[in-house]
Amino acid sequence: MTMRHSADGSGPGRLTRRTVLRAAAAGALGAALTARAPAGALGAALPLSARTAPAPPADAAEGWKADVAAYLETLRRADGGYAWPGQDRSHLAVTHAAVGALRTLGRTPPDRDALVAFVRTHHPRDLKKLEQEHRIFTFQQVRTLAWLGADLGPDLAGEVRSWRQPVAYMKAYEKHGYPVFRSEAAALACRPLAGLAPGDAPDALLAYLDSRRRPDGTYNNTPASDGSGGHVTNTWWGLEAERAVGRPPGARQATVAWLRACQRPGGGFTYEPDPKIGALDDVAYTWAAVLSLARLRAAPADAPACTRYLRSLHTADGGFADRPGWSANPVATYYAVEALAALAINTDGEQSVAPAAPAAAPRTEAPEGLRVFSIQIEAHGQGSPAEAVDLARALRIHLWGAKNAEPAWLRRAQALADADGTGVRFFSANEDHGTWIDVPGQGTYSHMDDYMMPAGADAGAPVARGADADWETFRAKRFAPLEKAGGRLVWQFGENEPLVRMVLDDALVRGGYAAVSTFHFGNPDFTNTEPFLERYRGQLPMVALQDAHGREPWWFADMTEGFRTLFLAREPTWEAWLEALAAKRVAAVRHDATSGGATWMHAPSDAVAEAVRRLEDQWRWWDNPDIRRPMVSVVAVRPGDAFEAGRPERGVTVRVRPAWTNTAQGLPKSPLAELVRLTVDGRQVTPALEAPRAGRGKGVSDYYHWHHVPEPTPGRHTATAVVRRLDTRQEVSRTVVFET
Repeated sequence: MTMRHSADGSGPGRLTRRTVLRAAAAGALGAALTARAPAGALGAALPLSARTAPAPPADAAEGWKADVAAYLETLRRADGGYAWPGQDRSHLAVTHAAVGALRTLGRTPPDRDALVAFVRTHHPRDLKKLEQEHRIFTFQQVRTLAWLGADLGPDLAGEVRSWRQPVAYMKAYEKHGYPVFRSEAAALACRPLAGLAPGDAPDALLAYLDSRRRPDGTYNNTPASDGSGGHVTNTWWGLEAERAVGRPPGARQATVAWLRACQRPGGGFTYEPDPKIGALDDVAYTWAAVLSLARLRAAPADAPACTRYLRSLHTADGGFADRPGWSANPVATYYAVEALAALAINTDGEQSVAPAAPAAAPRTEAPEGLRVFSIQIEAHGQGSPAEAVDLARALRIHLWGAKNAEPAWLRRAQALADADGTGVRFFSANEDHGTWIDVPGQGTYSHMDDYMMPAGADAGAPVARGADADWETFRAKRFAPLEKAGGRLVWQFGENEPLVRMVLDDALVRGGYAAVSTFHFGNPDFTNTEPFLERYRGQLPMVALQDAHGREPWWFADMTEGFRTLFLAREPTWEAWLEALAAKRVAAVRHDATSGGATWMHAPSDAVAEAVRRLEDQWRWWDNPDIRRPMVSVVAVRPGDAFEAGRPERGVTVRVRPAWTNTAQGLPKSPLAELVRLTVDGRQVTPALEAPRAGRGKGVSDYYHWHHVPEPTPGRHTATAVVRRLDTRQEVSRTVVFET
């Protein structure tokens, strides 16, 4: 049979727009998805004219489609796009998925003009400039506009034409600089949608594609020369790229056999025939396998089981989930709907898409009687312990995870907190720099070794600093001793989706990462640039990760104030935190200049989000007189205060730091308050100013006033600093008492 290519980029093996609309107009999409093919035709893609089974009743065929459309409608937002469940902000990836699902069902999305405007203006880089180009997002813009029948415009078309070379991944994150395969394949897949001829594809992109193709016709992220196997989603993207440049698939028989071997006994697919990391079936893997097989004029070895698996993902909400028993989300819904449509076209036997009994989505509950407590993960673990305690007290932070802190720093900070009754508990929250983990087929990655544990606990030495460790070595040398020490792993970030899915799924299978980071000092929200993380809502808690930079906690206060992790518990202890983490009673919250003064939240369920909001008076740090950032720090520094700046050789130095905004790297940026006067033991003094330059035009690296008392008399002393807020001109004072 000759496979059809649609003008909207759907490619062979999918329902074309014309076919879908024709079927929908006749009330026959249900028939197209339930028709019986002639015996013996398994593995062939059959034309609709070959179907002989009568259509089911129109209302039965339309009922499940109406449920899906209604579910997606609940995710449409006032900004014109579609959002993840529980989110107020729409996202390009979700909007692409929602439009794709509706298109496959033969339905027109409401308010097309608003959708088009959203897609044009909401690339993830519009929230914050990205460290490097991610072409998959432009592909989603281009294809969504094509699906909506909208012109690409000169900017998008020009961007696609400008892609001549692969984009190397930053070597700080992947040792070899291997590009992220999906994004590079998408650069080729975009070309027909931008009106570019297949034969004009850049040689460098074609050479890159060739280098990632395995002898069996599969694809993966690393060069095929390393001997590693393929990955099912990368294989689909490789086939998409081949189609876009006019190449017929090669090694068809071997590729089909490999894809069929990825099917699990339950009917769904995993990412390779014998996965060692994160061995789970998943709707994305199933979608990629089914569509890849359809492209190769084949079908799953057990197509009825595959259909049953996909049907089992339908939830009572009307959407589809990533895995059986999980909650629905729009991207999983798109994958499921498109895979079911492809199965109906390309298999024999009765293939019904209409789920008979949608499953009830799981809910994370919030028991009555709990309170909301605040935890900071990878906050400062160096610089002034006194100012860390001041910030914790003022901002009502109950647990402070000190990043890479020396044991002596933790002891000093805890002693100060205990002495003044602040109540904050300090713990270790570390990032092992220099740890590289090699995953076959994906590459060698850093930023995979972030963890938290009680102060004084021992999780062992860094796994393989400066060398490469395989995944099992990492689990044995980091995860096992960390669990024994009462600690937990935290996933920081990674933009290679297949890799991230593997290791996070592995945590679900046999333990590992206990939480996933979202808000971050250098990225407003990792789910903006890594939207696939949202599939773990309700499965892995989402937390904020300070990832503190700079020498002083005072000069990182924008971040310490601006976002944090909240948990529902009965008391603010480490044990209660771990219990909340396990029960998924955790929410990451951001409210600062980066969020535009809006409140962003990631919670595992609506129930947890509602409980956190209901108790907002316990944690809200804006417009709250009981929880607010201090405008001045006053510290009496003695010769033995090893971690304090301005430490004298003898006597006492009173150090005053007014509040400033700060850079992401923990440097003073612009003043929020100015010193009015300083008094010591009731006598006004004239302090000196210390403001060393940061170099390279970066302003100052520190800023404080100081007054030295070389021979203080024995006994009790006071120091009071008065500062003036620059916005309101209000004067604010801070007094400290110290003994000599």
